[in-house]
Amino acid sequence: MGISLKKEHLKRYKDIAWLLIKYGNSDLVKNAGLEEILSEEEQSADNKSAANANELAADFEKLGPTFVKLGQLLSTRPDFVPPAYITALARLQDNCAVFPFVEVEQIIVSELGVRLSKAFAEFTHEPIAAASLGQIHHAVTRNGREVVVKIQRPGIREAAIQDMDALADIADFYDKHTKAGKRFEFSIMLDEFRKSLLDELDYQKEAHNLATLKENLEEFELIIIPAPVPDYTTSKVLTMDFIPGEKITSVTGLTLLEIDGASLAEEVFRAYLKQVLIDGFFHADPHPGNVFLTDDNKIALLDFGMVAYLTPHLQEKIFQLLLAISDNRADAAADICKDIGTPRDKFDEAEFRKQIIDLVHNHLEKNIEDMNLGKVILGVTTAAGNCAIRVPPELTMLGKMLLNLDQVGRTLNPDFNLNASIRNNAAYILERRMRTAVSLERAFRATIDAKDYAEKLPGTVMKILDLIASNKLRLKVDTIDETVLIDAFQKVANRITLGLVLAALILGAALLMRVPSPFTIFGYPGLAIICFLLAASAGFALIIHVGLYDQKAKKFDDE
Repeated sequence: MGISLKKEHLKRYKDIAWLLIKYGNSDLVKNAGLEEILSEEEQSADNKSAANANELAADFEKLGPTFVKLGQLLSTRPDFVPPAYITALARLQDNCAVFPFVEVEQIIVSELGVRLSKAFAEFTHEPIAAASLGQIHHAVTRNGREVVVKIQRPGIREAAIQDMDALADIADFYDKHTKAGKRFEFSIMLDEFRKSLLDELDYQKEAHNLATLKENLEEFELIIIPAPVPDYTTSKVLTMDFIPGEKITSVTGLTLLEIDGASLAEEVFRAYLKQVLIDGFFHADPHPGNVFLTDDNKIALLDFGMVAYLTPHLQEKIFQLLLAISDNRADAAADICKDIGTPRDKFDEAEFRKQIIDLVHNHLEKNIEDMNLGKVILGVTTAAGNCAIRVPPELTMLGKMLLNLDQVGRTLNPDFNLNASIRNNAAYILERRMRTAVSLERAFRATIDAKDYAEKLPGTVMKILDLIASNKLRLKVDTIDETVLIDAFQKVANRITLGLVLAALILGAALLMRVPSPFTIFGYPGLAIICFLLAASAGFALIIHVGLYDQKAKKFDDE
């Protein structure tokens, strides 16, 4: 039982097979037939020796950018990665060797269509940062605008696609032939990873993310989002405003004493709550390396390649879940988690509820300084994996985001309590959500829906009446008295008919009000008033009949 090997992916098959053997999956490698492409030395390696979490992170870095990103993804999946590996992979760095300036210049000329000297008045040869997907240079445009330019690594997109194709072959085999694959559905996970990575490799999408989030967070005076420069941006080159400052992890203790860290931490967290619970579009990677303290003591958020979208339904459930966890309502949290997920075969609801309740109770028992809501959310994904219920990937991204936000908040303010902040901001979030719910756009949509329903109602009613009149109405029901059911339908039909007659009387009376007549009542055309009075009398009689008859029927049923 093996997989179909593709010649162009042989090197990657070999790299992946070596990882699987080194970290305890040699049986899978043998079943897949991958040991045939390993050297004898590699096959004889003792996979119990020194294969630790830190080595895995280092091995991923050696394998290149795709695996660095894959490691970062795995650090958000505690449902099948052990805690020690989660910690090591979470520290996985994007720092890579720089690529030559001559290649930088070639890419800019090719992408922007002009010489470097024509586009920029100044452009530093040495990058200010180099990551796995690209590197960043400081520059000044011809009109004097100070910017940073991110240039994508040459050939990175093609290499990433080949790596993911090789990984897809392995994931497909894993899903078909292993219990873990059937349980975790690695192919689905890899598809999500592929989409996320390809989005990060499209700098025009990142520019759009920058512009959108800058507009969404305008109300937060202490938050700065760099604006993109559209004319200097393509899929491989991103130009945005330069924001002077330093990473908050590099800020000295003396500097932190001079700023209002509590206000900054609260502002950052409120901004992310708005993104998640109101806008439904959030920056999914606010790790401390992407958060800067500016020279004027504000917070700048950087690197918006990784974002997530939330449906209104998922927003509502996440809001309820965050409140339930922060208030330590374990039963409610378990109910919400079940609603969020999609049960699969062999879903163990009782065990799932038990794990969620235990998770929230353990959260309650910890000291305030040790509480971490992000860990609880990621724990939900672990419980989901254990009990065969699929939760949306956005929930995992939310957990990782909260994990990073907690670290950012405590860096700015050691006393920052993320749970308390959620409870304190609940009223603000609820007010904003209600304001969004009654927006003109939603009201217009609701009006259109109501109009469509009103237009279809008469036709639907007539179809029901025709079926009843021709004795063709049939219902497939169990344990119901047919006589009672037919009587009930006759009562409904009579009331619908009377309602239509009343509506016709009111409509006719309204039209007659415009026709002059010598016969008047109370100064109005008499015939119109008579129609109104007949409609009103019949309406009151119907109300009285409904009240008396239905109450009597209900009492009889109760007895």
